[in-house]
Amino acid sequence: MTYKNILVHQERELGFIKLNRPEQRNALNIETLQEIEKALEEIKANQDIRVVVITGSGEKSFAAGADIKELNKRTMIEALQPNMTATFRKIEEYEKPTIAAINGYALGGGLELALTCDIRVASLNAKMGLPEVGLGIIPGAGGTQRLSRTIGKGKAMELILTGEVISAEEAKDIGLVSAAVPQEELIEKAKEYASKISIKGPLALRLAKTAVNRGIDVEMETALYLEKLSQTILMGSYDKQEGTQAFLDKRKPHFKGE
Repeated sequence: MTYKNILVHQERELGFIKLNRPEQRNALNIETLQEIEKALEEIKANQDIRVVVITGSGEKSFAAGADIKELNKRTMIEALQPNMTATFRKIEEYEKPTIAAINGYALGGGLELALTCDIRVASLNAKMGLPEVGLGIIPGAGGTQRLSRTIGKGKAMELILTGEVISAEEAKDIGLVSAAVPQEELIEKAKEYASKISIKGPLALRLAKTAVNRGIDVEMETALYLEKLSQTILMGSYDKQEGTQAFLDKRKPHFKGE
């Protein structure tokens, strides 16, 4: 499939979605969001791809946020439409693990995009923040909820209310990203995480994501029951039998995701 605002390619078991609007600092307009959704569907159908890496073109910006020109024209009624929120929810609930490789500025909607991914790594020149209050609005595509769940209410409140933009090193210190590396090592670091994930059981990865994402919003008893149900499903899978037998045979497992 041909895209206008993103680049999509495959490297063995990894699928890459690269935001490609460098002149606009990879700002997220409606067309770009629609293309991201199409790319996710395309990758979902490819059984050879086990992990998805989302990044941006160039070295200056992962995604500078929503397109301000579009935002300036948006009305109250239009704000009720799902748009970015719906796209980000699809990424968060995507059946394959996702990694955000933050290669520069990740502001507003750009950071909200990164927060939907399962793992985040950043280049040392990256800057992250939710500066929406300076525009007279709030983070409206999940930022108020996902940031607080990721780094805790206190620090999230500080960053949201001040609109402060932080460095990659500070983002790592507060648990916002898993690693901060030199720009030239960023994609390799993302691939390093991806390679560790891609050899694991696909069905187990999918249900682990579900257990964490759904369990975090409910009380402990319900969350533990969800975990138990997920484990019960896996106990009847081919992958569980293959994984345990491979361990006993001292060989690498050959998972099928079933």
